Amino acid sequence: MTQLVAVSKTHPVATIEQAIALGQRVFGENRVQEAMLKFPALKEHYPDIELHLLGALQTNKIKEAIEHFDVIETLDRKKLADAFAKEQARGTVLPKLYIQVNTGNEPQKAGILPQEANEFIIYCKDTLHLPVVGLMCIPPVDEPPAPHFTYLKDLAAAHNLPYLSMGMSNDWQDAIKFGATHIRVGTAIFGSR
Repeated sequence: MTQLVAVSKTHPVATIEQAIALGQRVFGENRVQEAMLKFPALKEHYPDIELHLLGALQTNKIKEAIEHFDVIETLDRKKLADAFAKEQARGTVLPKLYIQVNTGNEPQKAGILPQEANEFIIYCKDTLHLPVVGLMCIPPVDEPPAPHFTYLKDLAAAHNLPYLSMGMSNDWQDAIKFGATHIRVGTAIFGSR
């Protein structure tokens, strides 16, 4: 079954509450600061909410991210992995982690490059023992998403990772066909920002 992650970035609490009233419980935010303003009170009223970080994470925001997010989908570099490992060594319980893969080798996008992905996954899982449970990608907008989704699915299978976060408002149906366990949809739910 595919889980809908409602991307609530830039939308006000009142709008998020409307989605909650309709039964939505999994939300995605791009920025740690924005989530810190909106979600602590929401989680107090609705303790079953699950919050995913979908935007790039700076190492200086890692403690706040760990505190506020249940899932961080954007682990994408050694420096960040090492920072998570340092927190874990202090006894901090980490959220579930997904490794973001830059499947299109796009210089403007975050994500570990495909040619470095295998080694990075092994480093995070086996060397650092981080709670990596899935992979995430954002295919290039000007290419068919299917090859990117196929690649991510095969990579996850090779490393026994059960979760695949792929697909957004414009390609979520394709993502489901290719095995997405999580789709990230914002505009199609909340409208344009």
